[in-house]
Amino acid sequence: MKVLYLLRHAKSSWDDPALADHERPLAPRGRRAAARIAEHLNREGIRPALILCSSSRRTRQTLEPVVAALPDVPTQVEADLYGAGDGSLLRRLHRIPDKADSVLLVGHNPGIQDLALALAGRGDAETLARLWAKMPTGALATIATPVTRWRDLRPRGGELVAFVVPRELS
Repeated sequence: MKVLYLLRHAKSSWDDPALADHERPLAPRGRRAAARIAEHLNREGIRPALILCSSSRRTRQTLEPVVAALPDVPTQVEADLYGAGDGSLLRRLHRIPDKADSVLLVGHNPGIQDLALALAGRGDAETLARLWAKMPTGALATIATPVTRWRDLRPRGGELVAFVVPRELS
């Protein structure tokens, strides 16, 4: 079994409209949300074998408290993940070494939500409906798959086992 954690970057700041999209930082609310998600990962004992992160400033800033909570987890920041659609993200996941049983992917919408929806063929109806309705900034979707090799990951083949939104965390 492989487990995929899909994390949408936390709320970004629009204070400087001249700033390039790739360089937008987190808003103060986003920093608090990222810290809540990191605390949740730590509290739940979630320790992915690998973290993949888009190269944008807001995804890297979302990642900072996560890495602080999971200091021994190998992390890769990849430019190709910036703005990637679900198809590109799935192709990237297919290249993960099979020794990694779980991966945390930090990225952007619509790609992250589309990937979660594409992979989650099963799960609690209410939780699936929440994911279909919206994947807010800072949200974390957990998808368990029955595959033993990442290259065998296919649409509708996984189960949405959790969907967490920062504002729901204490």
